[in-house]
Amino acid sequence: MRNFFGGGEGSGNSRGSDSARVPRHSSGWKELQKHLTSQESLRVLDIGPTSSTNINYITGLGHSIYMANLVEEAARPDWVHPGEPGEPPQYDVARFFEANLNFPGRQFDVVILWDTVDFLPEPLVEPVFAKLHEVISPGGLMLAFFHANSDATTAFCRYHLTDTEVVEIQKAGNYPLVNTYSNRKVENLLKDFSSYRFFLAKDSLREVIVTR
Repeated sequence: MRNFFGGGEGSGNSRGSDSARVPRHSSGWKELQKHLTSQESLRVLDIGPTSSTNINYITGLGHSIYMANLVEEAARPDWVHPGEPGEPPQYDVARFFEANLNFPGRQFDVVILWDTVDFLPEPLVEPVFAKLHEVISPGGLMLAFFHANSDATTAFCRYHLTDTEVVEIQKAGNYPLVNTYSNRKVENLLKDFSSYRFFLAKDSLREVIVTR
């Protein structure tokens, strides 16, 4: 499966991936880190540009990690079919999921979604959360970031975990910001989950810890 595990930090549209890493305090990561360091043999799904730092950190804690770079995949034209005359093009959601979020018999204890959904085509957003609800084990946790403001200069980034309360951010490609969400919209996307907790941030990123 393409980009499911170990796709390589330099794969795909990665112009800017050699830019400096910028540290950012993350209350959501602080919370999730407590869970990761207090549990054993968890299955973690990291949805974002592949980071060898994340692979090494998670496996170093004794957990397994799987990677899925949905934004890079979703930008490929293969998934869009011309509509009928007078109709808009149609995104082949089912085929995209079969190729990129197909986990037969596998469930995850932790999902790190980063800000992925802000860069996905709109037809994929609600189905992604439905799929994650399906593959996260009951009681499992998800960390998700959402951009609160629309800004054409917002870069698509790779997020690197650290053993502190800091996440390092590094530009990873030239994909446009597609979606921004109010708190109410985020709550609607998470309506099927057991609970969620928002964390305040000084920048435009909204962090949420979600419990399945």
